[in-house]
Amino acid sequence: MNNRPITTLFMLMSVDGKISTGASDDLDVDKDFPQIDGLKEGLGQYYEIEQTTDLWSFNTGRVQAKIGVNEKSYPQKTPVSFVLLDNSHLTTHGVKYFCAKSKDFVLITGNKNHPAFEVKEDNLHIIYQKELSLEDALEELKNKYGCERITIQSGGTINGLFLRKKLFDYIDIVIAPVLVGGKDTSTLIDGDSITKINELKALGVLKLEKCQQLNDNYVRLTYKVIS
Repeated sequence: MNNRPITTLFMLMSVDGKISTGASDDLDVDKDFPQIDGLKEGLGQYYEIEQTTDLWSFNTGRVQAKIGVNEKSYPQKTPVSFVLLDNSHLTTHGVKYFCAKSKDFVLITGNKNHPAFEVKEDNLHIIYQKELSLEDALEELKNKYGCERITIQSGGTINGLFLRKKLFDYIDIVIAPVLVGGKDTSTLIDGDSITKINELKALGVLKLEKCQQLNDNYVRLTYKVIS
């Protein structure tokens, strides 16, 4: 851990661990929860907590494309540096969107033809990897760009890679008072399943540091990863 940033997985999920409202890209908690009675009343607490997370934030191009960054107007500059893992979901507009929003914007890609290579912005940095290595990317973020702590907010599949590679240090979860269900709906941790007893060392064992009851039946759980 000394050669990479301290990582915190920060997510909003349902009681049954779902991080989306369904198994379609048309469905998303950020778009759907504000429309649902019993959820919309307490949702703002999650976004307030999000504003207190690390000044480096990791996500994926797929997640960001899903919420419309390829079409949105350019935002105002923030003090947050964003790191996105993307091969094919961001357009040139999406890349420029994050250049406008970020203090530093670091794109991790295995696509030599990614539109980011054609964008000329002083705060754009590209980590090209022929084969994805989250370990190497995190080390470069720390050693080259000075990233000491980073909040992870990617989808279930990439979260699964972080878990299996033992790259989570803390888990910070806000639980919404809802059950979503559906075996194809993305969960907090997706990716490859454990199938053999000798793979159990890949589990993430946690120590509860804080359990906080929020308003409107929301709950916040904070854990330290101990193995």
